[in-house]
Amino acid sequence: MHLRVLLFAGLRERLRRDSVDLELPAGARVRDLLATLAREQPDLSASLSVCRVAVDHEFVAADHVIAEGSEVAVIPPVSGGHDGPAAYPLAAYQLIKDRPLALADVVAAVAHAGAGGIDIFVGNVRDRSRGHDIARLEYEAYEPMALRVMQQIGAAVEAETPGVRVAIHHRLGVLQIGDSAVIVAASAPHRAEAFAACRAAIERLKQDVPIWKREVATDGHAWVVQGP
Repeated sequence: MHLRVLLFAGLRERLRRDSVDLELPAGARVRDLLATLAREQPDLSASLSVCRVAVDHEFVAADHVIAEGSEVAVIPPVSGGHDGPAAYPLAAYQLIKDRPLALADVVAAVAHAGAGGIDIFVGNVRDRSRGHDIARLEYEAYEPMALRVMQQIGAAVEAETPGVRVAIHHRLGVLQIGDSAVIVAASAPHRAEAFAACRAAIERLKQDVPIWKREVATDGHAWVVQGP
């Protein structure tokens, strides 16, 4: 069975390519794929133990059997924090490349007559990280899966409390100091539920959505953030 395995963030940078081709026997499981990848690409072996595998845009366990023709991706830990009418259709979940995030759009996506409270989290690019002055951040995503997982997170948080609505907008591409990288809004009948839903959404996004950031310092150092 021939598989093309997609790579992201630090894995891609280490090999200087975004995929590798593997030959696996029919009926191979995820653990077999990772063992083969570690053997054939030893530069990745130390990192694979903290990675997850997605098959057809869903995280799967080590004993999952991979079918021929599946889209397979190795997902490093995803990035998180360290220490009026719109001109385009509103959507609760968006990955945005070509324009800044708009707070009003995210709020409008969750506002409704029963919402007595709307809580908002805005994550901005700061000017210092890991002892370095930062010049810019570069965000990338496994886009189809990222949107799917964002929607799943929103649906799960909404299902936990009646009346809650959640929206998540995330920037991709190059961001400068002060730019907003992510905005999460949650509405609910009462403020306590809105606070809890917003916090739950951003924490789950940091844990599960395949989005990574490359931090570029003013002194030329650069690194991919893997993990919250």
